Amino acid sequence: MKRRKFGAIVFGVLTLGAIATSIFRMIDGRDVGFNEIVMIAMFTMLFLSALTWGGKDEKDGIYIDDELGRKITEKAAKMSYHLLVVIIVFAVAIEKLVYGTVNIFLLLVLGIGMILLPAVEFVVARKYQ
Repeated sequence: MKRRKFGAIVFGVLTLGAIATSIFRMIDGRDVGFNEIVMIAMFTMLFLSALTWGGKDEKDGIYIDDELGRKITEKAAKMSYHLLVVIIVFAVAIEKLVYGTVNIFLLLVLGIGMILLPAVEFVVARKYQ
């Protein structure tokens, strides 16, 4: 079995196990906290990465280090940045509708998120000038 497929299976099973553990904690009446959410996110991230990228030694799939891999990474990073800013805007709006107030830390994250891409683009562009 190829390492890519093996990694996807292992991380897929770990992801499902983390989700099942969190569901059982909720059914049992215990809180699902920071550790469970981070564990689910981490295993899902590793699962999707194992599905996406191939290895040069086994010559399977797209390599993260070649030109196509770098282009995919760049495009995905920009798309996920914009999607994250939109999600934060919705979170601020929903919090305002539900609670009638806005969390200052959430607003701070929104502000940083909105200026982060242009600031990084400015710094990178200065490097090439």
